[in-house]
Amino acid sequence: MPVQKVNDSSDLDAKVPPHLQCTSITSLTTTSEPSHRCVKARVVHKGPVISCVQKDGIEMLRAEIKEEDPLQRTAEHTSINVIFFGTLAKDFSQSARQGDVVLLADFTIKKSPSFLRDKLHPCQLEMDGKDACVYVCPSAAPSHGPSSSEAKYTYVPLNNLKPKTVVNIYGVVTFFKQPFPSKGSDYCSTLKITDQTDVKVGCNIFSKKLEDHPVIFRVGDIIRLHRFKTEMFRDSMSLLNTYGWSTVTFDGTIDSPVVPRTSSKSFHFGESDIRMVLELRQWAANQSWISNDLTVSLSSVQPGMYFDLTCQLLAKAVMDSRCILLKVWDGTKCRHPLLNVAVASDALEGESTVAKDRMNLTANVLVYDNHLEVARDLKPGTFLRFYNLHTLLQRAPDQLPDQPEHLSFHLHGGTSYGRGLRSLPAESPALQSLKSVLEKHVDLDVYDEVNDGTLLEIWYTPPEAVDTEADSGPSYTVRMCEHNTRQLTLARVKRSTPPLSCHVRARVKKYRPQQLYQCLKLFCSNCKTMKDVPDDSAVAKVFRESAKDSQPCDEQWAATSSASSREPGRTISMHISRDMVGESTHMQLIFVEGTTLDEICVLSRDYKNLVPVRSVNGRMTLMDLTAPFLFSGDKRYYGCKQCSLNTFQNPVFTGVETWDEQAVAEALGVQLMQYRLLIQFELEDQTDTLEALLWENAERFFHVSAVDASGSQDLQDKIQTTMDTIQPPDSSLEERPWLDLCLSVYTVKDDDRNKVCYQITNTEIKEE
Repeated sequence: MPVQKVNDSSDLDAKVPPHLQCTSITSLTTTSEPSHRCVKARVVHKGPVISCVQKDGIEMLRAEIKEEDPLQRTAEHTSINVIFFGTLAKDFSQSARQGDVVLLADFTIKKSPSFLRDKLHPCQLEMDGKDACVYVCPSAAPSHGPSSSEAKYTYVPLNNLKPKTVVNIYGVVTFFKQPFPSKGSDYCSTLKITDQTDVKVGCNIFSKKLEDHPVIFRVGDIIRLHRFKTEMFRDSMSLLNTYGWSTVTFDGTIDSPVVPRTSSKSFHFGESDIRMVLELRQWAANQSWISNDLTVSLSSVQPGMYFDLTCQLLAKAVMDSRCILLKVWDGTKCRHPLLNVAVASDALEGESTVAKDRMNLTANVLVYDNHLEVARDLKPGTFLRFYNLHTLLQRAPDQLPDQPEHLSFHLHGGTSYGRGLRSLPAESPALQSLKSVLEKHVDLDVYDEVNDGTLLEIWYTPPEAVDTEADSGPSYTVRMCEHNTRQLTLARVKRSTPPLSCHVRARVKKYRPQQLYQCLKLFCSNCKTMKDVPDDSAVAKVFRESAKDSQPCDEQWAATSSASSREPGRTISMHISRDMVGESTHMQLIFVEGTTLDEICVLSRDYKNLVPVRSVNGRMTLMDLTAPFLFSGDKRYYGCKQCSLNTFQNPVFTGVETWDEQAVAEALGVQLMQYRLLIQFELEDQTDTLEALLWENAERFFHVSAVDASGSQDLQDKIQTTMDTIQPPDSSLEERPWLDLCLSVYTVKDDDRNKVCYQITNTEIKEE
């Protein structure tokens, strides 16, 4: 094994071969002769095992190691990137962890392509030779924590920061801006933090992905920064993210659960982190600046205020290209009359707010400019927090001079004073008090439904009823369910409690995938795995690899015939069970060896059941299940890699009257994967939008079999024609036909949380 573990550092030193000299990282150059050198350092970052395209898909892993010699700690370039290839990459991933000390030998030295970005060593070490080896000395296991593999990090107090170093930091947020587009292609987050030393440090984070930015809800939140570079800017220390950076944030409220907020799927979090968060919470609670919380309720708002508002989105509407209206509430009643913003019924997305409007519970917030991107993605029902929201007194266009002015809400453009908005997760502890207030007004939903008709002409909001002239056109679908349930709006469906079966009437706003050949999937009924159908290039590669240096099998149970291929040195062999000799070719099960994908496709035109095989030590075995295990005419059948037993060593071919795909799979020990059609629709009516899957009912919906469609261009064209009718190319929503649908509302587990899903069931396209 090229990666070996030792018990302690003394054992590690003993592993140094006598012909090797342990050298420092700082002394390495591209002209250094590595054959007589080895390097000893600590692992400070370890990436995942990935496929290297430049080396024909070989596996690779990137790690960063740092000099351990105390005499070298003040020198530059004490950290260097190491690239592991092939078996070394997998072994190192399994054997080494962050904090371990490693000894590397028989490496090559190359110029680092990432030097200008990560500011580490200008060289990198590559471990891919047959003589390359790694010795790993595990770091001391923690005495407590979530697991014995808890990594150890050193966190630097803010008053000890030195320029041009890469550090890990814990701090309390004193100021922040939500991510905003930078002048380049990245988004930028700006924040200021402090700790028990009372030193305040600014921090800038650049990343193309919004989800990678820190999830900060308010001043006082705790943030952890890993691998940030220190720089002097205008005589002040600042932090900037660098290679391998990560952030985790925590609620800063005392007694709230210590729950990490991050988009990362894997991150270190142990008892030491909990202690650090609790200590910072306790310290921050006694600071004067932490009490300057700008969050107020609608009941406390005064004209001319700039404040933060935590609320729930009820409905929204696009006013013009630079303004969106968000109708929100927090369950409290404003003391001043609120400005009503009239919106046409077909422009409003969300539930009716009539009753809440009349009771002065709804704030009409106008959002401008750079905040539109976030506002467009918000869905009614989402919980929000506005930062630096501004209130003004305004007169309505039809208001008389002697009537009092009304209060309006504006989220102006720009990011000054942290101005912005963001959605809050429904399970956030900060929402508990808001939810309890909103629950007191649950009766208003019923009031809205009863009174929509009488108040419509005043408030221009869409009714909850669905039998209006706007959606009375003919439907392109017909429901085939037997249950008798009333028709609901999409807004009402989204507020319902699953499980539920209901009827809706909606149009298709958009669907995925747009390339409909991608909607054909492979599904394993045993392990419930669903995957894409492999493309021909991947399947052809499996055939080419299997045909290399293939020698004909010699099986006692099989009769074999062979023929030379067009390629020199390659033989095509066909095997059948001796029990089947003399039977019709349509009754035979034929095993084909040494063919290419194109060749077996040609053969399948004349033979019903062809099983591609390869030879291993003279014995016949199935090919990799990335490729089909059975070709039958135009159809190809795949097996599940996870569930297949592969009992091909002792096949049984007697007692079978008809060889279909299921019988062949059982004889070969293969778990047959079923073809399925999977499409995601975004439906829309006058009240809301909703994403629903078409899956279990897809064949009935299109009047097409998935397995037949896999081998028939005519059936694939039929599905495309249906979709072009549901959503004609270049059509507006109003030009698309209505669909009468039966919806199933249910929940699934997603990362230990219940997620509400919607699926189209018992519905068919009307056939002419």
